[in-house]
Amino acid sequence: MRTLLIVHHTPSPNCQALFEAAVAGASAPGIEGVRVVRRAALAATASDVLAADAYLLGTPANLGYLSGALKHFFDQIYYPCLDTTRGRPWGAYVHGGSDTTGALRALDTITTGLGWRRAVEPVTVTGEPAKGDTEACWELGAALAAGLME
Repeated sequence: MRTLLIVHHTPSPNCQALFEAAVAGASAPGIEGVRVVRRAALAATASDVLAADAYLLGTPANLGYLSGALKHFFDQIYYPCLDTTRGRPWGAYVHGGSDTTGALRALDTITTGLGWRRAVEPVTVTGEPAKGDTEACWELGAALAAGLME
């Protein structure tokens, strides 16, 4: 069985709505042979990353950057996972009050350094998520999970 690891920092109701939609998509009927593992960014470990086949990352954009929690996650797993996880697919959703550019740039920089492969375009949301935003997060989760089906 393949594993999709969802690493998220979910400090607000807006981030929670996006997280729940991504989990629902990854766990949708028709997705078979894929285990979905959810970890808060401050609890996720290198062992979680090494055991997964793909990654879905969720973060707020704080002061133009990733959340400190997701940055801490990457700081903890970077070297232990650097060689082993190259080429693995990833996707992300980012929520910001007004701008997500810096957070997206940081995600691209870090995942490029890890050698991960962006499998789907990131979902970016500013302000309160609309129905289309949660649907996009559902699609994000479904696409990453479906990509792991054998």
